[in-house]
Amino acid sequence: MVQMTGGEVLVGCLKKEQVKFVHGIPGDQLYPILDAIYNDESISFVSYRHEQAAANAADSWARVTGQPGVCLGTVGPGAANLIAGVYPAYADSIPMIIICAQNQTWNIYPAHGMTQDLDQINLFKPITKWQAVISHWKRIPELVHWAFRVAISGRPGPVLLDCPSDVLFAKNDISELTHKILEPQHYRGLNNPVASLNVIEKAVSILLQAEYPLIHVGGGGLASNASLEIAELAEYLQIPVTSSVFARGILPDDHPLVLLPVSYGAIAAQSCADVVLLVGGRMGDMENWGRAPFWNEEGKIIQLDIDPQNLGLNTKIELGIIGDAKFTIKNMLDVLKQRVKPVEARPILEEYKDAEKSWLTEYEALGKSDQKPIHPLRAVKEIRNFFPRNAITIVDGGNTGIWCHYLNRVYEPRTFLWPGDSGHLGVGLGYAIGAKLAKPNNKVFAIMGDGSFMFNIQELETARRLGLNIIICILNDRAYGMIKAGQKEVYEKRYIGVDFFDVHYDEIAQAMDCFGIRVENPSEIQPALVSAEESNYPAVIDIIIDRDINLEPPDFTTLAGIWLEGCLD
Repeated sequence: MVQMTGGEVLVGCLKKEQVKFVHGIPGDQLYPILDAIYNDESISFVSYRHEQAAANAADSWARVTGQPGVCLGTVGPGAANLIAGVYPAYADSIPMIIICAQNQTWNIYPAHGMTQDLDQINLFKPITKWQAVISHWKRIPELVHWAFRVAISGRPGPVLLDCPSDVLFAKNDISELTHKILEPQHYRGLNNPVASLNVIEKAVSILLQAEYPLIHVGGGGLASNASLEIAELAEYLQIPVTSSVFARGILPDDHPLVLLPVSYGAIAAQSCADVVLLVGGRMGDMENWGRAPFWNEEGKIIQLDIDPQNLGLNTKIELGIIGDAKFTIKNMLDVLKQRVKPVEARPILEEYKDAEKSWLTEYEALGKSDQKPIHPLRAVKEIRNFFPRNAITIVDGGNTGIWCHYLNRVYEPRTFLWPGDSGHLGVGLGYAIGAKLAKPNNKVFAIMGDGSFMFNIQELETARRLGLNIIICILNDRAYGMIKAGQKEVYEKRYIGVDFFDVHYDEIAQAMDCFGIRVENPSEIQPALVSAEESNYPAVIDIIIDRDINLEPPDFTTLAGIWLEGCLD
């Protein structure tokens, strides 16, 4: 007879999924889970200073590896604190398993006065795909399996397991479990659906009729690991490729067929395209909903998506294809190769590239600026040039994110982490920690605004405790720069709630036994990066940028017009 607590059963299920890290903060009701992890060398518990960062790290792990991240919080405040980290994952369709402790089964739903009473199911419902209360010890494997199945199937996303304390503390013989603790292949499919041959042939026929075809890739292309297939298709037909900002890295930024998001080249290609193969995307506000003048509204769209509800969601389509991007495109290539030989380079691509170069000229020049205070683009260029192509970039901040867009190049899939659909501030340190745990041999750096950095500055201690040599570069304008820019433009510089005291973030880093340095001259950026890397500690480089220039980032007016459409007329 083998006796196991509920916590041991749950951790046993996580082990079968090859979970390496559980991110969270300990709590009384979680003792059985924590003790089970303590007694097993194959899985580690990573403790944070705030639950948001734990969820951010689990999110980051999933973005980098493609496997669900796991985070946990105790009942009530622990669960509530996770929300800020779960929301960005939900918005970007990132698979996560959220484990929350709960009060005893006989004291919950409905609440009647227990300390830390909280309806966690309904709290998480708007930002998770699925939620369940594990109501009995016998059902733990069944519901953990269910959670993983939902998190990774179709359009991925976070799921919640609400775990009453008496269920976790209960100890019974494993023969009484209603479901065994199984390997993944024994309870769920290991492949995603592929479109039928008939639909694929229709898509190929439409694509071959195009004079100015285009491939536009969203986050679903990344999720399905379809970069090689997309590259082969693009190269075979010499089709230019654009992507959402979120999906950067699906092909290298310097690939000859790639046009940087929202560049003049990308806009030219999109506005000319008579056929667009839209892969794993839904034409959101950052794509101007697929509308003119950024897109050719008379063009045909072939939309490929794993989620049927995304098809034709924001724009009219010619053909909708339900299927996994990687394997559906692979099958498209098989059909194509039977019909046509490889296509020679399309002359119009050179025009698109020339437009992109003209768009970049000013930004690249500003990236060489010697002015003091430091121009944000000089900082971004120096930082990116320091790191190798496979370095993992985290971007966290308002105007910081805009500046990074122009000169922070991305060269490999899953190396660019940015909370695209949520725009959530404060993810940077958690993302950096999760990314470094996932890929310890990759360089990991974050470019953050000082506003976003302060959301979770305490996680420097976490990074130091874990011995992670991540590098945090702060573009410090002593303000919530994006909000201040809006108040300047729309409200005639009536600034309220946006300015900060000049905090020495480098000295805070040093107080946490990390490396810290302040930089005020552009010539000091590279030496600071060298010293940060050589320290082999978590590092903070506090870069004082020109706060006036930071109020006028490129395309800010366009972005504000999209986000506040109908409000500023």
